[in-house]
Amino acid sequence: MELLTRDELSRLTPPERLALISQLWDSLEEEQLPISAAQRDELNRRLAMLDSQQHETITWETLKAELESRRS
Repeated sequence: MELLTRDELSRLTPPERLALISQLWDSLEEEQLPISAAQRDELNRRLAMLDSQQHETITWETLKAELESRRS
């Protein structure tokens, strides 16, 4: 596999670099992502908290209307 050189990378625009990062990230399977036990525990804690607070969610339309009313 031939890697891009620093010069080749520097010729990419920032949006092109971000697109490349996104493609690389998306190409990894979940089990290939390096994650520590502490990070996994924190993710599980946050998911459990999210699941327990389903009744507290609001729709995008409600949030958007609230934010627009604050701008006025």
